[in-house]
Amino acid sequence: MKNHPLLEQAITKGNPVIEGETATFLWRGRTAPHLIDDLSDWDASPRKLERLAPGLWSISLTLPLNAYLEYAFMDPKTGEHLPDPLNPTRAWNGINAYNHFFYMPKGKASPYADRNPAVATGEVSRHDVPTEGMIAGKTRTVYLYRPPVQEAVPLLVVYDGQDYLRRIKINIIVDNLIARGRVHPFAMAMVRNGGQARMMEYACSDMTLGFLIEKVLPLARERLSLAPSNDGAYGILGASMGGLMSLYTGMRMPGVFGKVLSQSGAFRLGEHELVLNDLVRHMPHLGLRIWMDVGRFEGLQACNQDMYALLQEKGYDVTYREYSGGHNHASWRNDVARGLETLFKND
Repeated sequence: MKNHPLLEQAITKGNPVIEGETATFLWRGRTAPHLIDDLSDWDASPRKLERLAPGLWSISLTLPLNAYLEYAFMDPKTGEHLPDPLNPTRAWNGINAYNHFFYMPKGKASPYADRNPAVATGEVSRHDVPTEGMIAGKTRTVYLYRPPVQEAVPLLVVYDGQDYLRRIKINIIVDNLIARGRVHPFAMAMVRNGGQARMMEYACSDMTLGFLIEKVLPLARERLSLAPSNDGAYGILGASMGGLMSLYTGMRMPGVFGKVLSQSGAFRLGEHELVLNDLVRHMPHLGLRIWMDVGRFEGLQACNQDMYALLQEKGYDVTYREYSGGHNHASWRNDVARGLETLFKND
């Protein structure tokens, strides 16, 4: 007996089957799992598959042609994630499981994240820095990136540094941007997060800023060839809670961190605003240059739109971008080069 035509396509090309703007997910079995994904807020709104043929189930989504989507199948009884045998591509969700993923026909991964053997490579070194009680743990790992140039350069401090280094491959992205003349060279200090203490450390914490001032900046100045930080020459980058903390850092230390890159900033906790909103509303204009991006498939879209509107109202130099993706490392990896180019452009 021949397979259903859609199943034949899935076996040949992989799940889901894409036709124009429609992505059809297939499952073989006596019963069907639920589909959870970026669009449905994952476990909060699981989607039921419909019987397409005996032992074959399906569900279709309409997506932008340039979309990147992560998804998983979930056992409706146990909540367990089930591997998709028709899609071998997987990405760690950063919390507790792997997701499957795919691009729509006009979507693609950032070319800057691919190592080019012809491109000069910056040096990455690891340092364990005493915290002295300012943040969680006795020591905190900081990764330093020295660009492949001789002159003194500005610094970019990166929250969730281990994720930006390993999952987003920011050192490779910066190598490629420098090699193509897309940015003026800069160094990086990538600060590991506090694990279970991450939410507290990134929720507008002045002790986290204290750790930057007392430990991270002195380490970077000692080990790297840095230009002065006068007039906000340095940058600060983060995603999600790190995106919130990046803008907070710029508002609290504008004389050092005048370039702010916030990816999917968590500018509200539920319906509650944080102190950052009051700083933007009531402090004098601080001269920051700000890049914000957020996915159209994530729950933080609305609070990013609200923060962008507030920053515009207060006269800030802010660039805002929405992309067809969700709240995940691949989406941030695919977009971060645009923010770096905007704020560190090679004039």
